[in-house]
Amino acid sequence: MTVFAFYLFAIVTVLSGLFVVISRNPVHSVLWLILAFFSSAGLFVLLGAEFVAMLLVIVYVGAVAVLFLFVVMMLDVDFAELRGGLAQYLPMGLLIGVVLLVELGLVFGHWTFAEDYEAARAAVTPALSDTQNTVALGQLIYTQYIYLFQTAGLILLVAMIGAIVLTMRHRTDVKRQDILAQMYRDPAKAMELKDVKPGQGL
Repeated sequence: MTVFAFYLFAIVTVLSGLFVVISRNPVHSVLWLILAFFSSAGLFVLLGAEFVAMLLVIVYVGAVAVLFLFVVMMLDVDFAELRGGLAQYLPMGLLIGVVLLVELGLVFGHWTFAEDYEAARAAVTPALSDTQNTVALGQLIYTQYIYLFQTAGLILLVAMIGAIVLTMRHRTDVKRQDILAQMYRDPAKAMELKDVKPGQGL
């Protein structure tokens, strides 16, 4: 039953990832992405990583994928125009895809396992009979790999600041709100009374 569940989740994950790329409708792509996340969570459960599986479902499916879905549905994007430019970049995309497939073939063709790879992989985490899955994951992240974990957080922080800086550019053709100027304005100078005569405009 475990082998059947593994192949089922694996095939669904691969097919869902394929449909994410080839779907013409972006909403359908996001839905296929959600299915891929659920299938990946099932694979994590089979590996005994229940905490990572629940994180994948709660964070990615419950937050990230839903955010993608709302953004795609709310943006008024002309998808016909986007698909019109596909033929222009199709040869370059196919060339890059062929190069990546050749590289992957070379890697898998010369891939060799070390003699003690199973023991080395098992020595990273403690046995599940000794401690819980979540406790073992916390011990690895916050003790042995604490510097790498903090470095990853710092990189994400720099990326977030860069995105904010890029979107907060002050352009001359955009009129922005000046809150201080509104607060300190003089009502006597801010309004001008006009005496409009009957039958005449301003």
